[in-house]
Amino acid sequence: MIVTDLLADRGMTKYRLSQNSRIPYTTLNDICSGKTSLARCSAETVYRLAKELHVTMEELLEADRQERCSFELFKSNVCHKLKSLGDIDFLIETLESDDIRVYYRKKWYPESFYLLAMVDYISRENGVELCIEYDDLRKQKLADIVYPAGIIALCAAQKDDAPKEQARIHAIPEFMRFNIVESEVRDVN
Repeated sequence: MIVTDLLADRGMTKYRLSQNSRIPYTTLNDICSGKTSLARCSAETVYRLAKELHVTMEELLEADRQERCSFELFKSNVCHKLKSLGDIDFLIETLESDDIRVYYRKKWYPESFYLLAMVDYISRENGVELCIEYDDLRKQKLADIVYPAGIIALCAAQKDDAPKEQARIHAIPEFMRFNIVESEVRDVN
């Protein structure tokens, strides 16, 4: 939840935010837990939160609206974006948007690491220097290996994990660094 992330960034408790903004603690708790959407709150509530958290009302509402899609759909969208923009424009747009850090702050680690792996891979493919802005993230990885849905389905159908091993062998190194098995990012329809 965006309010929870903003509280953490500012070292503020829900209680303090409730007191400072004059929003009932129960309302704030429902917003932070996701039980109540900011879009359903009064304009005054959104205004008070935005003012106290030092963001605009638009930023607060937009961040609340962003819903997480499946990881498979996310990967597909990234690959289609790469295909439509081309390598260099994809790199520029991705780095300027700072989506890698945005996803990381939301704790959407697979999305953050996938996008960073894509940036690193495309950089290597084009002889572009790596952006050092994300060196702290490059030292991390997902706890468990993430396989494409097709590989998982194949293993289930064959009742054998051999396809997983083959997929890891053929995976792009920039993705494997983060425990993401990815072997083809350009062949999208």
